[in-house]
Amino acid sequence: MAADIDVAAGVASLASGVDSIFERIERSDMARRHALDATLTFAKARCEVDPGAEEFETWEAWVTAMQLGHARFALAAVPEGTTLTCRIREKEWNLPTTGPQPYVNAHHWVNAFYLALICRENERLGELARVPVSLLRESGATFDEYIYSWVETLQRFWLGQDGVGDHLVAAVDGTGPDSARWADQDYMSSILYPPIILFYRYLREDHEQFNEALVDALRWHKEYWSASDDRAINSDGLVAFGPLAIACLAHDKGFPIEVESEYLPKALLTFAWRGEIDT
Repeated sequence: MAADIDVAAGVASLASGVDSIFERIERSDMARRHALDATLTFAKARCEVDPGAEEFETWEAWVTAMQLGHARFALAAVPEGTTLTCRIREKEWNLPTTGPQPYVNAHHWVNAFYLALICRENERLGELARVPVSLLRESGATFDEYIYSWVETLQRFWLGQDGVGDHLVAAVDGTGPDSARWADQDYMSSILYPPIILFYRYLREDHEQFNEALVDALRWHKEYWSASDDRAINSDGLVAFGPLAIACLAHDKGFPIEVESEYLPKALLTFAWRGEIDT
């Protein structure tokens, strides 16, 4: 009982923090910088109290994170000095454009794309797919080169362009221990690599191997996030974020998703909340 109370209190605290960000988001650069991370953390935390994402508040949290993820790159695509109207939380916000920024980077782009896949936001996915990779590189953030190949893979796939296979191979090759220099290899192999190989199985349209790869991804996710006490309390471990995004893509293509897991909230996977929020 005490543990349940602690979890609920923690989620309530995160919700309060998100509300605080929105109170300041139009006038505070700091609030805008932290908005995506805060709302994504809250969305994942909601799945601790609502593992199947069966409550509207959970869907609302995921949609809010998605809207902020897209807004970050829409604002960056325009030079500083103007404002852009962004719809977030069923409200229109006038936010200042930013141009390139340290937080407008490839890692956050991948998160934004995953969120848009989970929320089935095709128009926003198209806009994200048109974000120049050069803009992401201008952030100055340091990543292993694989991530830019992964971005190119997803962008070219979504836009129906040539070169998907070549960039996918480069992304897979770039996750190996001989190529990756910056990411922790355990994190790379357990968390960053699985969505890429899942996407490969998706492209091959092999339902059986896709499900096998999904089982592996969820097992690696659990092993990674349960390996230490510090990891066990990290909200990133509550949802297999990347695998969920690719599984949503496969689900909508008619793949039979044979895996049930607390790391794949069912209502998110099946898009059970379709049409409930005017995004």
